Amino acid sequence: MDSKEFLDALNLVAKEKGIDFAVVAPDDPLVLGMVDALNAIGIPCFGPDKKAAILEGSKVFSKNLMKKYGIPTAAYEVFDDMEKALAYLETAPLPTVVKADGLALGKGVIIAETKEQAQDAVRSMMADKVFGASGDHVVIEEFMTGREVSVLSFVDGKTIKIMSSAQDHKRAKDGDQGSNTGGMGTFSPSPFYTKEVDDFCKKYIYQATVDAMAKEGRPFTGVIFFGLMLTEDGPKVLEYNARFGDPEAQVVLPRMKNDIIDVMEACVDGTLDTIDLQFEDNACVCV
Repeated sequence: MDSKEFLDALNLVAKEKGIDFAVVAPDDPLVLGMVDALNAIGIPCFGPDKKAAILEGSKVFSKNLMKKYGIPTAAYEVFDDMEKALAYLETAPLPTVVKADGLALGKGVIIAETKEQAQDAVRSMMADKVFGASGDHVVIEEFMTGREVSVLSFVDGKTIKIMSSAQDHKRAKDGDQGSNTGGMGTFSPSPFYTKEVDDFCKKYIYQATVDAMAKEGRPFTGVIFFGLMLTEDGPKVLEYNARFGDPEAQVVLPRMKNDIIDVMEACVDGTLDTIDLQFEDNACVCV
C-alpha cells in the first residue's frame, strides 16, 4: 500500500467511526509518522510528528542534541563500524553501556560488566542484527551510578508541564541480576526526586530539551518521558521517550487530578500554559 492508499483508507475509517481527535501512544507508529498521517486528513492528534518523535527513535540524535545544547548526560561515542566499536572497547572503562540506536522494545540497552560482554553486545547488535536496523549504529557510553528516576511531561511545542515522578525497576531477576526489560515494576512518587532535583531539572533539562527541539525545527507536541540518573555530579539524562512510559504511566496517571483529554487538547492547541496540572498527595505502585 502506498502513502496515498494508506491516507485514503485512514480517512475512510475516520469518517465511518466519527473520529475527530486521536491519540497515538506506541513508539513505532509515532516514529513512522502516524501523527503526520492523521493530521494530513484533518484529524487533530496528540503526539509528536515524525520529525519530533526522532527524540526517542534515534539515540544517536538524542545524545547529539544533548551535547549540542549542553543538557547533562553521560559521555558517549557513536559507531557505525563494528570493528571500530570493538577496538574502542579495548580501552573503554568498565562497566560500560551499549545501546542500539533505534527502537528495540525496551531491550536495546546492555550494561556490560566485562569487555567480553560489551563486545558480545556490539556483535549481536551490529553483526547478528538482533534488533534489526536499530543496531546499524550503536552508542557506547559511560556507566552512571545513582538513583534512577522517571519523569513524564506534557508538551505543546513551547510549554512543558511536569507530571509526578516515578521509579522504574528495569532489570530482571531478584537483586537486579538479569538483563534490561521493558519494566519490572514501578512506584510513584520517587522519594529521591527532591525539590532540589526538580529545580535543577527545570533549569537545565526539561525546558532546555523543549527549546532545543524547537530550535532544531522539530517542535515537540505530546509526552516527553525523561529517564534520569541522579549522580553525584547532579541529575543527568539517561534516555528520552516520546510517549507515556510503561509501566510509569500506570502509577502516575491514576494520581493526576486533571481530565486527561483537557490536557491533551491544550497540548494540541498550544495552550498548555493555561492548564494547572495537579496530582493527588498519595502514592501508587504496580508490579
